[in-house]
Amino acid sequence: MVQVRVRDGVLEGEVLDNVLGGQYYSFKGIPYAAPPLGDLRFKAPQPVIPWDGVRSAIANGPICHQFDLFTGKLCTEPSSEDCLYLNVYSPDLQPKKPLPVMFWIHGGGFLSGSGNTSYYGPDFLVNQNVVLVTINYRLAVVGFLCLHTKEVPGNAGMKDQVAALRWVKNNIRNFGGDPDNVTIFGESAGAGSVTYHLVSPMSKGLFKRAIAQSGTNLSHWARAFEPRLRAEAIARSLGKNTKDDKELYEFFKSLPIEKLTNPFAPLTVEEEAGLRINITLAVADEKEFDGVERFFYGDVYERLHNGIHEGVELMMGYTTDEGIIQFAFSPKDNFFDKYNKYVQCFVPVELSLKCSAKDQLAIGQKVKKHYFGDKPVSKDNVDALIKYLSMQMIDYNAIEYAKFFVQMDKNKLFFYQFDMYSERNIWTEEFGGGSYINGKSVCHCDDLTYLFSTEKVRVDLTTKSTKLIKNMTKLWTDFAKSGDPTPDSSLGVKWPAFDPKKEQYLIIGNDLVVASHPNKEDFEFWEKLHQQYVKH
Repeated sequence: MVQVRVRDGVLEGEVLDNVLGGQYYSFKGIPYAAPPLGDLRFKAPQPVIPWDGVRSAIANGPICHQFDLFTGKLCTEPSSEDCLYLNVYSPDLQPKKPLPVMFWIHGGGFLSGSGNTSYYGPDFLVNQNVVLVTINYRLAVVGFLCLHTKEVPGNAGMKDQVAALRWVKNNIRNFGGDPDNVTIFGESAGAGSVTYHLVSPMSKGLFKRAIAQSGTNLSHWARAFEPRLRAEAIARSLGKNTKDDKELYEFFKSLPIEKLTNPFAPLTVEEEAGLRINITLAVADEKEFDGVERFFYGDVYERLHNGIHEGVELMMGYTTDEGIIQFAFSPKDNFFDKYNKYVQCFVPVELSLKCSAKDQLAIGQKVKKHYFGDKPVSKDNVDALIKYLSMQMIDYNAIEYAKFFVQMDKNKLFFYQFDMYSERNIWTEEFGGGSYINGKSVCHCDDLTYLFSTEKVRVDLTTKSTKLIKNMTKLWTDFAKSGDPTPDSSLGVKWPAFDPKKEQYLIIGNDLVVASHPNKEDFEFWEKLHQQYVKH
């Protein structure tokens, strides 16, 4: 056992063996804000109440009570609305020089997930001599309901993330970490979160670098669509039909957390039909109220042009086959039917929200022809479907984001495509794509098993996968240490920064290869569609 004093009291953690050799210090279930219960539901997080004596920090704190996005069931881990806990893992509590800090924001569509060791074990990253922090934050209705009122302004879950970053700023030195060298990183909804922190006034000054894996705040699923109407639809689905601010607030405040975990409340016929992944709650454009800090407000494109924190270095990219995740949300027996019946399935979401039905049909036909020619969608051309789904969900917006980002002189960007493959690539099977795809696939989430030890991957570490893990974690931690993912020649490659002309990036596969112009042909096709049908 080992003790550390933080501002709120004394914590007792433990020393654990690292699966890659050596040991590290582990402190789990640390409260970073007061329990958001009762009248604090939907409010910004409040300060921790200090404790007397020694608080045990050897078990994960409860995760936000949730509906598992992928299994379709209530999560089996210990869960609660009292979920604002974080974990700190350090290789050295008293280093000669404070260590870089990596602050992990989990994904899960703003509906599920946690920072706990079931998915995000620290062994691989702390082995590279950094301090790792993982967090839980409020999810689904309690985290992202927005009524555009002072009582429920929205983005409570994002304000939780800010509170955790502030806790790190105030306390991480006691764990051997450097509060002035914090890298925030996240995947999927966590990556969307990271890119919101890059423009949030609440987050400014709380981190130095950022890594966005498989997501940005330009992605349709990261932006709340008509949040007030959505709140009213959720209330109706739960038996309350009202537009009154006070009645809605009291109704949502009175419900048990169990009722607020799976808020499927479609606003459009398209959502009802399930033509795409529907993430119904996300980050909202907050209204202004006296005495209430706003996490995000305005238009994401305008903020990207004018609001990114100066001097922040960014690493970002995606996996080769992001779109396989769509298999998890579609009927297994007739997966291809809707793509052959409705060309609207091929309309990028942003265009579907802004274009007439006539234009949507024209767009859908163009996209279908681009990917499939005159052939029906089937198992025989599933690779083309995955390519389309990847662009629609992640890739187009990621490249678009990168191009915007590097227009600013004071911000450096490193772009990648993740293509590693070994027995650790488990997610194609998990998402139900195994019966459609033969051979190698590098799916949404497959990068995570090379950064984190996880209870999901129940296979022994082979010589091959250990080498891949060490390559991956070295890139990530060297970036966190210095802002340069390849500061030396030990990996046999120099990863160039992304620039508007060459657009060089790194293919992070079993070998590391520099390439230019990611997804060039597809991106130019999509860009032309957007320029023709919608202007930012």
